[in-house]
Amino acid sequence: MAQTPTTYAVDGTAICTKRMQAGMEVQQLADLVGITANYLRKLERGARTRMRPGYYQALRAALDAHQTELLAPHTDPPERK
Repeated sequence: MAQTPTTYAVDGTAICTKRMQAGMEVQQLADLVGITANYLRKLERGARTRMRPGYYQALRAALDAHQTELLAPHTDPPERK
């Protein structure tokens, strides 16, 4: 049984792009998601990179985004020699 992660690593550029495509201001989206505009700006700039599941789900719903569309690309750790 898969567990819900404690936080999601998000892609700030993807969030910003989807927000602008939706024609929303930062404050408008933040209000819909239940977060502060300051936090949303930090996510979009990459100063913050993680979101709790409830907020991530609200963000996805507000932007009508697919399950992984707003997630940061998965990178494998470098191999040890």
